[in-house]
Amino acid sequence: MAKRVAVIDIGSNSVRLVVYEKTSRFAFHLLNESKSRVRLSENAYQNGGNLQEIAMQRTIDALKDFLSIISSYKARKTLCVATSALRDAPNKKNFLQRVKEELKLNIKIIDGEKEAYLGAIACANLLPAQKDALSIDIGGGSTELALINDKNVSNTFSLNLGTVRLKELFCDDKNKKEAIEYIDAKLEALDGLKANTLVGIGGTFRAISNAIMKKKNHPLNKLHAFSYSGVELDDFISSIMKANETELKNLGIKSDRFDIIKPGALILQRVLKKLSITNVITSGVGVREGAFLADLLRGSKDKLPEHYNSSARYILDSHVSEKGISNQLSSLVKKLFDITHEHLGIDVSYRKNLSIAAKLYPCGNDIHFYSKNKHSYYILQSALEYGFTHNQITLISTLCKYAKKKLPSSSHIEKYGELLPEQKTLNALSYLLSLSVSLVANRPRNIDFKLIFNDGVLKIDSTETLRLCKESVNKLDTIEDFKVIF
Repeated sequence: MAKRVAVIDIGSNSVRLVVYEKTSRFAFHLLNESKSRVRLSENAYQNGGNLQEIAMQRTIDALKDFLSIISSYKARKTLCVATSALRDAPNKKNFLQRVKEELKLNIKIIDGEKEAYLGAIACANLLPAQKDALSIDIGGGSTELALINDKNVSNTFSLNLGTVRLKELFCDDKNKKEAIEYIDAKLEALDGLKANTLVGIGGTFRAISNAIMKKKNHPLNKLHAFSYSGVELDDFISSIMKANETELKNLGIKSDRFDIIKPGALILQRVLKKLSITNVITSGVGVREGAFLADLLRGSKDKLPEHYNSSARYILDSHVSEKGISNQLSSLVKKLFDITHEHLGIDVSYRKNLSIAAKLYPCGNDIHFYSKNKHSYYILQSALEYGFTHNQITLISTLCKYAKKKLPSSSHIEKYGELLPEQKTLNALSYLLSLSVSLVANRPRNIDFKLIFNDGVLKIDSTETLRLCKESVNKLDTIEDFKVIF
């Protein structure tokens, strides 16, 4: 597969571009993301589904700009997919031919079930594992849904429900009753479906989640994997449905969404009413990422390897030059955890997060030695994106921020407390990582000491003096009922 790959997604509301760069076999990061609100399907549903000239020209102009961006990155492969607006259009061949002749770009129109599948595999691979989850992608012309269990995708649906479609068929609030009847009739396709988690894809869902996130003063400024309750979503949608434009702005909805947010919110509300949704998770990925992953993972049944995380691997590839120290720290902190966690009262579920923190801790070193902890913290808080909950991202980045320093500060805990474990557990995890960093202060080629732990006393048994290690350990903030001797 090419090292740099571009994906263009032509939807009813917007055309979007992403450019990805691979850093190793399954690790990648985003180089560029661009969007143009072309409204390709504008006035189409009132004209037998036919694309209108002005909308087609807007889209061609945007695609021309996208191709310029792709060329600047020297991407070796471009995948271009189109969804509902082109699927439905009787005059789509005319548009496809114009794009091919003017731009030398081949567009692949995917059917609704394929669209649902691509969005779902992006969520299955790049969000924390979900059980009994239903992905939903509300576009301008259609809504795609699929069941997700871990990395398995099934029961794909594509319904003729979309924000622009509803807006044009039921143009104002006076027709709300007819719109609800129309939506509910389409949702009969979901009869018998069981899901307790709703995974939201697409602009409508992101706009609502972003507004809820700001309303809650969520401490982590990251929309991907932001989760909240189904009740919160239902209540917020009720506020949207009653709001005028001024009130929509006060709710946190951007002005370019004013005309289509209510149709999208109404679809969501009817889905919530039909299913027993208790939890909601926001996806920052969708069809574009799904198309990229389907190409990347075509020999792996569209699934990343078990226990593999593409974001963690990308950080290792790009920001950790000394893999030996990284591996030593990870191995050492797991040994320390295994022999001390019962005494410290730490749940075993934290072992993996602690190990990842140890492995990625050196990532800030190559930016600036004296401020490496700060840089590690910023890199991890920002780039540790795919496959982690906000709690995990906050914990891992916090541990690295305070490694080989003091225990986490009260101001940091106050700011991020809702995403962090209780303070005793946090301090214990922080101390174990700091202890591991201190124990490799002499940069040994191999770990040549034994760890023996009894009744709160950790003995470091070695034939070497380990002078630097001792000095480093003695500088650490201590935790209750824990002593280190050499």
